[in-house]
Amino acid sequence: MAWYDKLAIVVGMVLFMECFAWATHKYVMHGWGWGWHRSHHEPHDSAFEKNDLYAVTFAVLVIALFALGVLWEPLWWAALGITVYGGIYAFVHDMLVHQRFGSRWVPRRGYAKRLLQAHRLHHAVKGKDGGVSFGFLFAPDPARLKRQLAERNER
Repeated sequence: MAWYDKLAIVVGMVLFMECFAWATHKYVMHGWGWGWHRSHHEPHDSAFEKNDLYAVTFAVLVIALFALGVLWEPLWWAALGITVYGGIYAFVHDMLVHQRFGSRWVPRRGYAKRLLQAHRLHHAVKGKDGGVSFGFLFAPDPARLKRQLAERNER
């Protein structure tokens, strides 16, 4: 494979994973998989939460893709793209937004602040229904999210 094919697969998988993560978050984690995800929306004192089982599950799947990638190279590069997305997710979601593992940076402007606001508005809803902003790297306009939440509360 040419280097640009490998790069295209990695970048394509990072973009695909944001779509996959949005759908999984909205329809699985806030649907039939709420049993694990609930821990992420409730206060807790431990470093880990039941929701972390999703990361473990996805890691096992990616390890399998890396292994299969020995037989068919594009799968290895797809697994690398998913891993890159996982690293970005861990930094943005776990460290920036939820300040896990000792991170204390609070962005004051720009894209990082918008991500933080969008995810905090996601957590403004108690329970699995009626939430907004299910993506992790794409952050809708916080003003629009606030309007959506207000409209849902009026119903």
